[in-house]
Amino acid sequence: MVIAYIVIPLLLIMVVLAAVWLDRFSVPVILVALGTGIVFGSDVLNVWHFEDVTLTNHVANLALVFILFQGGFSTKQGDFKAVALPAVGLATWGVILTAAVTFFCLRGLFGWPFETSLLLAVIISSTDVAAIFSILRRQSLPPRLSSTLEIESAANDPMAILLTIAAVEGLTSGEELGASTLLLFLWKFAAGPAIGWVMAQGAVRLFNRLQPQDRGYYYVLLLGVVMLTYGVAEHLHASGMLAVFSAGFLMGNRHFIYKQGVRNFSAALSTIANIGVFLLMGLLVFPSRWANLWLDGLCLFLILTFVARPVAVWLGTLGMGIDRKNKLFISWAGLRGAVPIVLATYPLAAGMEVGENVFNLVFFAVLLSVLVQGSSLGTVARWLRLSTPSRPMPRYGLELVTMAESDLDLIVVDLPDPRGAPGPKIRDLPLPPGAVITLITRDDEILIPKGNTRIKGWDRITVLARAVEEPTVRSALLSAFEDG
Repeated sequence: MVIAYIVIPLLLIMVVLAAVWLDRFSVPVILVALGTGIVFGSDVLNVWHFEDVTLTNHVANLALVFILFQGGFSTKQGDFKAVALPAVGLATWGVILTAAVTFFCLRGLFGWPFETSLLLAVIISSTDVAAIFSILRRQSLPPRLSSTLEIESAANDPMAILLTIAAVEGLTSGEELGASTLLLFLWKFAAGPAIGWVMAQGAVRLFNRLQPQDRGYYYVLLLGVVMLTYGVAEHLHASGMLAVFSAGFLMGNRHFIYKQGVRNFSAALSTIANIGVFLLMGLLVFPSRWANLWLDGLCLFLILTFVARPVAVWLGTLGMGIDRKNKLFISWAGLRGAVPIVLATYPLAAGMEVGENVFNLVFFAVLLSVLVQGSSLGTVARWLRLSTPSRPMPRYGLELVTMAESDLDLIVVDLPDPRGAPGPKIRDLPLPPGAVITLITRDDEILIPKGNTRIKGWDRITVLARAVEEPTVRSALLSAFEDG
């Protein structure tokens, strides 16, 4: 057991070092983590022999809880309202369409066994939130487009889980699925967000009432809230994933004490979870077992990527005002990741004879999805003229720390293109009374703002103002810059 305290830290350090170096080639960190796990696993260097499917299942579920919470926390209410219909549509009937088309191709066109075709179709029918959030947050895409994909990936897990459970139970018990399955699905989708809303309301009140001397208590409190939200929802047979996403969404769009610290902590947990779960997935896989199935895995990937996903996107978004370029990108951005691999363990856990074959096929197809689609998203976005040059994240920033209830907040505004274009001076900005610009980040330079300081394109402006004044602050900075 002591070896784990040496191997795991070394693997994590190597993942970070490799990811930083490979970032210049737009290689996603989850692919680096997955590859590191495979290289150091049993079939290559054999540094660590790992094949505990049950443990991997539990760890992956726990990781997804924090990834989804952060996804909701960082989603703005305005973006969600703008894309609710297409995102939820893709998360429900889009998943069903993907599964149906995949099953038709595998069974009807290629003649694969019914059991294998059905399990593969339902297991790999949903996009993966860990992969989507990890990769899309690195791209400079229109907010409506990125929000559609992110919300879809966060909300489509219950449908894929329900279809997988129904398929496994139907194949193992031989019983037909009836109205109870539909009711369970409706309950998961309705009760999950409701439970998340209730838990988030209580969390916000609790954060505002407590006044601990140690700020670390807020982090412990956040851990408790997130895990309790998931646990309560699952105990009530609702969707725990939808519950934590909803709780994160509500908290991210509400003002409460020490929100910036909570945001930073949640983002850190999400990053750790992303890297950890894909590293563990890499350790779990045995590439030597792909010798006899790589062609089938390639076939599954091609059907899913070039047939099933595009059909689901085109049919699932009819009449929703999404243009051709956006549909093409949404089709290509249907990444598969941790969730399908976790679901692929269900047939194994149920003792099905095809379980191991299904798991290896799903893993191989997911690896291709992350490798091919994940690495090329930026190129496709530029080819479709949907992306803008990505601005580097600043290495320094400010954090508002207050132990007393306050309506003040730090508002961060990224000024638009063109880079370096001169805007107005600070003293000429029509900011709300009492609002103060506290920091200007310009490339690698930190500027102390003064009245005569002139803001420029691509500056990141940090403003101390009342939380309710955020729209006014953004409007003042952006409109003044455009006018300037």
